[in-house]
Amino acid sequence: MISYEQILLNLCKSDERFVVLTAENRALIRNLTKELGRRFIDTGITEQTMVGMAAGLALQGRIPVIHALSTFLTLRAFEFIRTDVGIPQLPVKLTGFVPGFLSDANGPTHQAIEDVALMRGIPGMNVFCPADEEDMLLMLESIWNAPNPVYLRANTRKSTYKHEPFEIGKAETVSLGKDVNILVYGILFEQALVAKQLLEEQGLSVGLVNMRSLKPVDENAIINACEADLVVTLEDHFQTGGLYTIVAETLLKNTLTAQVMPIDLNEKWFRPALLNDVLEYEGFTGSKIASRILHRLERGAFSNVSVDEKYINVFDE
Repeated sequence: MISYEQILLNLCKSDERFVVLTAENRALIRNLTKELGRRFIDTGITEQTMVGMAAGLALQGRIPVIHALSTFLTLRAFEFIRTDVGIPQLPVKLTGFVPGFLSDANGPTHQAIEDVALMRGIPGMNVFCPADEEDMLLMLESIWNAPNPVYLRANTRKSTYKHEPFEIGKAETVSLGKDVNILVYGILFEQALVAKQLLEEQGLSVGLVNMRSLKPVDENAIINACEADLVVTLEDHFQTGGLYTIVAETLLKNTLTAQVMPIDLNEKWFRPALLNDVLEYEGFTGSKIASRILHRLERGAFSNVSVDEKYINVFDE
């Protein structure tokens, strides 16, 4: 599949309004300097300056695509994004690198685990969280050509899963189950697939929905998923303001109720380590997710779901 860099270059060549900016983060765009010349701007590690510059360019009819580490883009430059981009509704496209668990070995100062809450709180800001690299590449042209400001939680993790075509405001429903439906976005989609398989091997009916578009969000996908006995929201993000909150808002808006189990970072940062170790330690591997769901089912909240005692803890061994 064509790369992030090539998609962006093709777009820049076909539409001179596009310009590329970075705050010294060239991981996906390192070859664009010579290709774009003056339409490639590296401001150095000055995220506020970059956002302010992007807003000025947008006011002159340009479409800036800007790049920085998610933590510093959404936190250090938040006021500039809110005020300079959000209030005038400028078509600035923000790409945040190493969000959530993808910042694995970094400590709390570099962990973007409130970014979804911050960005979706800005009126008019669209928020997209791809499951893997293919999912991200599928959405780029659509979100960059949309008139809204955009925050992309970049994800370059490789996967063998073949995703459905992307549509703004639509989730990707892998399947729907009667016992459990898992709602997930970002890199934990991979672990959710494992958890789904493990739970199905124990006789449960389990569905999975890739919530790749968090704003606008697919309310129908959430409502349909909530017909299961248990809905699980899975995310590498604080509980406040993320997917769990989105589901709660959707249910309240539509005067519906459901049993919802959040699996997220509730009032905590994660312990820095290599990604696989982070997932293991924090309880976000497919097997640990499956075990946590089985524990919830065991507590007797669902009279019509039968879980054999011997299956509890089976994945923790």
